[in-house]
Amino acid sequence: MQILKSKVIGKGKPLIILHGFLGMSDNWKTLGTKYADEGFEAHLLDLRNHGKSFHSEDFSYEIMVEDVLNYLDLNDLEHINIIGHSMGGKVAMLLAVTNPEAIKRLLIADIAPKYYPPHHQDIIKGLKALDFTKISSRTEADEELSSYITDWGTRQFLLKNLYWKTKETLGYRFNLDVLAESQEEIGEALPSQKTFQGKTLFLRGSKSEYISPNDTELIKSHFPTASVEIIDNAGHWLHAENPKQFFEKSLTFLNS
Repeated sequence: MQILKSKVIGKGKPLIILHGFLGMSDNWKTLGTKYADEGFEAHLLDLRNHGKSFHSEDFSYEIMVEDVLNYLDLNDLEHINIIGHSMGGKVAMLLAVTNPEAIKRLLIADIAPKYYPPHHQDIIKGLKALDFTKISSRTEADEELSSYITDWGTRQFLLKNLYWKTKETLGYRFNLDVLAESQEEIGEALPSQKTFQGKTLFLRGSKSEYISPNDTELIKSHFPTASVEIIDNAGHWLHAENPKQFFEKSLTFLNS
């Protein structure tokens, strides 16, 4: 059995944080430290095929939930608080509806339990276009990637995954080939008729289209106690774009 890699910060109430597609635990290090300062033991996980966790041809939400359960079991973590962003939010939702006894509070960041059609094609195309036999610095990688992805912030988020595979050669931490082939799986909806009755909060970015007002009924059908709140002046990466408000709203919920 392979166990997910993680960064653990602080001591106290267990808090699991799951990153989004093409992300990694490091994206949550600053906020993880702040949660730790408030009495939480923050476990920042790298999901399979991401960050420093293992690579595998098998990739589905069911398998990722199993990975998280194995991690909880190995670390004797029970009745956890969990935050999941985007793809990590889908993992957290499925974990909650299939193993409700494991979850104390569920916080979902900018994703709904609905189906999303594949929409990362330009990003995948740009990442695949980088030729690391010719690119020898992050600056060169950024310049090449800008032909495909115009948004500087998105490129910086993606390029955090670069590392030196050897002294001379850069590479990605994520398993790009498997993730590129998993676009349909990434967009999957939460299975119908599955519910979680525990405390639940959805946070959505005011500039993001991932959660619309029309999704409230679907959210409530799976999570009857859920409330949906807005993070101002933020898009899909709401925890990075307005970390102050995200932290305040999330901490209020986690302490409720």
